[in-house]
Amino acid sequence: MDFTEVGGRLALFYVPFLFALCFHEYAHGFIAKLRGDNTAEQLGRLTLNPMAHADLFGTFILPIGAIVFGIPIFFGWAKPVPVNARNLRNVRSDMFWIALAGPASNLLLAVLSTVFLFFAVKFQFLGAYEETVMKLMQMFILTNLFLAIFNILPIHPLDGGKVLARFLPASLNYKLEQNEHVTSMVLLVLVMSGALGVLRIPVIACFNLLMGFLGSSLA
Repeated sequence: MDFTEVGGRLALFYVPFLFALCFHEYAHGFIAKLRGDNTAEQLGRLTLNPMAHADLFGTFILPIGAIVFGIPIFFGWAKPVPVNARNLRNVRSDMFWIALAGPASNLLLAVLSTVFLFFAVKFQFLGAYEETVMKLMQMFILTNLFLAIFNILPIHPLDGGKVLARFLPASLNYKLEQNEHVTSMVLLVLVMSGALGVLRIPVIACFNLLMGFLGSSLA
């Protein structure tokens, strides 16, 4: 095993993934606090510290193992930020915004990273590190786009399921939530089988759109 190569892959793939994952969970907690629930803050989850959000298997073992051993399916998760619905002013509306905050935060990071690349290339303040930083930031953009698109899928327990709940009858949404364990297993099978590789299509489309904007702005 080439430890230098593994270290390089961890820096390129895992570090952007870890930050994007933590920012995603932080966004849920931050919006929950704005909507009246400070449970996440009380439990020390309103932070970008990875250890506060880490799930031993989903945050460390699975994604790091995929990188180290060259497993083609790179996947992982963090502990969901707790939300106490009793503290919310309007549960259906507030949960909608709290759920949407996760994917939206990743989309925001992708856009801000593109803006950073614009100024970095235009004013060339990265010097000899420009190529390395460019590669790292592009991976960061791709990671955030994937997390945004994956999590907005309208399936429980993903954020998209909670976003969809805002527009469903309460009785139907209750049944969906009660069967969340079933849809979770279906989702896991789809991930492990590689079926969700289809998400590469919208991810690459969005990435090319951002890079196209970057290129046209610098022309």
